[in-house]
Amino acid sequence: MVMSKWWGWGQEGVHYSLERRPGFWPFLEQAFGRSLEGRKPPVPLESIELPDSKITVEQRAALENIFSNDALRWDKLERVRHAAGKSYRDLIRVREGKIEASPDVVVYPSKESQIVDLLRAAADLGLAVVPFGGGTSVVGGVEPARGGKGAVVTCDLARMNRLLHIDHESRTADVEAGILGPDLEDKLTAHGLTLGHFPQSFEFSTLGGWVATRSAGQQSIRYGKIEDMVVSLKMATASGILETRAVPASATGPSLKQMLVGSEGLFGVLTRICVRVRPVPEARDYRAFVFPSFIDGQAAVRQLLQKEAFPALVRLSDEEETRTFAALSKAPASTLDELKKRVGLWYLERRGLGLQRSCLMLVGYEGEPRTVQRCAANGAEILRKAGGLDIGHGPVSSWYEERFTMPYLRDRLLDHQILVETLETCVSYSRLLALYGAVSLAIRRAIEADGVRGLVLCHLSHAYTDGASLYFTFMVPQVEGDEMGQWKRIKVAATETILRHGGTLSHHHGVGADHRKWIAEEHGKQGLEALRGLKRFFDPHSILNPGKLL
Repeated sequence: MVMSKWWGWGQEGVHYSLERRPGFWPFLEQAFGRSLEGRKPPVPLESIELPDSKITVEQRAALENIFSNDALRWDKLERVRHAAGKSYRDLIRVREGKIEASPDVVVYPSKESQIVDLLRAAADLGLAVVPFGGGTSVVGGVEPARGGKGAVVTCDLARMNRLLHIDHESRTADVEAGILGPDLEDKLTAHGLTLGHFPQSFEFSTLGGWVATRSAGQQSIRYGKIEDMVVSLKMATASGILETRAVPASATGPSLKQMLVGSEGLFGVLTRICVRVRPVPEARDYRAFVFPSFIDGQAAVRQLLQKEAFPALVRLSDEEETRTFAALSKAPASTLDELKKRVGLWYLERRGLGLQRSCLMLVGYEGEPRTVQRCAANGAEILRKAGGLDIGHGPVSSWYEERFTMPYLRDRLLDHQILVETLETCVSYSRLLALYGAVSLAIRRAIEADGVRGLVLCHLSHAYTDGASLYFTFMVPQVEGDEMGQWKRIKVAATETILRHGGTLSHHHGVGADHRKWIAEEHGKQGLEALRGLKRFFDPHSILNPGKLL
């Protein structure tokens, strides 16, 4: 079981090293127009005061009848670790010790029947139940809200982490929902297989969490989003186990499976999932291109997808993110490396594509060697004709090496009282540039309204033949004393602009508590009532994950 930091991202003792990155702090100080010397570390765990558990004697006895002593956790560390996810809003509260709600008890089921028994007891005794995978939600998806109940139980699936069966002929695998990304990949790789799902949270998120939130991995163009990988699933409810049929496709009415994918723990607790798997790719070809502008780059992405070049990954950073990426790069390790870097930058400048004003694109292909070679050559030709310059493997290697460690950098920035937050959407190509410009401007105006300066970064993160996902990151010095108000003003401005310009509320982060107020705007009145009807059917006692999605 991986024990993550209660106050930040990832494991204790691991941090994002800024050694050999001499340009990063000066870059931020220039962007913000102020020094970043001050530090504000998280409060010690000992100073956090939690209210006593609200579990009654009767409720405790019922839980003890279901779980062994080591699967019932009442201690402070467990309650704090399960009090929030990993959004900026979560981390600010936890780092300051201002935990508004924590679970009254954390349970660790090891089999489906225990979850069914838990939900029945919760319905009878008035307990709220919050399903918990890796706890990496960035939209408030695991907040232990009581929803009018007397106490709340967090149900952590960490012990339900087995690879149960592989059907090699069909290339499917039955897996328990609590398995972490690295464990799943290690077990599949031993059989020469991969799921191909690598979100940035990969190291600390679970299969069940991915399915519950409709997650997208970085190579989703090749492997699909998680909903494309799910063959069937099992879900524990208060009335028993619900299981969908494991078939490649079906036309027996609306898809119950797809109603449960993305349900965020509102209808039941996902316990077992059958997924499509692929052979581990024999070959990979990842390289970087530079484009004169984000406009040129996004047009090239559209051509790449619509001309069926079949990449596994396309990631296009706008000008601001490209500059930040360059500032964060490591200093050369040798005189020869320094010379190569200088020559490379000189060449880009001569071509009018210096990293201070152009856009970086990362493109990757995976699969059978001859197919990768053919598709990479075809894709490179499309990108060249669209105005891109191939600059080799270096930038992609750096990104690939650190793609799961970037969230650790947020902890370093929070130490220096810098607000760091992300949000994402998906929109058709015909609306993409208008949305990109409007959202970037809305974030900047909301930042500047507080009298501070910040950075607004964006990259195109996932692509389709008809549109793409845009992923925004903003960094700005905190307004001391109004940190939460500052975050909320920017979040509201950005989200409402996204919806006005035809984007979706979320492409892969989910809804949780943070996006709940806008859900009707996306689905409409009738759509919202349909979702509420499903909630009433699956969870008539309203015990499951209160305050999320609806």
